[in-house]
Amino acid sequence: MDQELTEEELQDLYAWIDKIPLSRPKRHITRDFSDGVMAAEVVKYFLPKLVDLHNYTPANSTQQKLSNWNVLNRKVFSKLNLHVPEKTVRRIVLNAAGAVEPILHVLREKIQKKVDHAGENTGLEYYDTREQEKLPGLIRKGLGRSATCLPLVSSTSSVPNCPL
Repeated sequence: MDQELTEEELQDLYAWIDKIPLSRPKRHITRDFSDGVMAAEVVKYFLPKLVDLHNYTPANSTQQKLSNWNVLNRKVFSKLNLHVPEKTVRRIVLNAAGAVEPILHVLREKIQKKVDHAGENTGLEYYDTREQEKLPGLIRKGLGRSATCLPLVSSTSSVPNCPL
């Protein structure tokens, strides 16, 4: 996790971060992510059910920053199969240059894996229906014997015998 990223990987990471709407403007990535709040917001953006932002307080004190990162490790990163070592957390909290980027890089991979995995488990197939012609037909409303048939909105459709 303490690996150095190539210049291309860094630029790709910075571009990815820039696309995410965060509560504070992004000025200096080392300082911006030092309190853990923006890291929590990144996860919240992609996996909203995983993060409760009220658990993270914007902070200047080292103690509160450490607390935020410990909560992230315990409550959020553990669900992504990610653990940031205490030594690395301290470096991030103390604004060490190059400390947060490898963590964000790994976090991005873990988020992508989780998002991809969640999509596989739905059993649903998604497709674009915007270009398909809307066909007249029936809508089945209700369940069981109490079901009723309603016509779809169409100038030429009528309700023939309702095949329930």
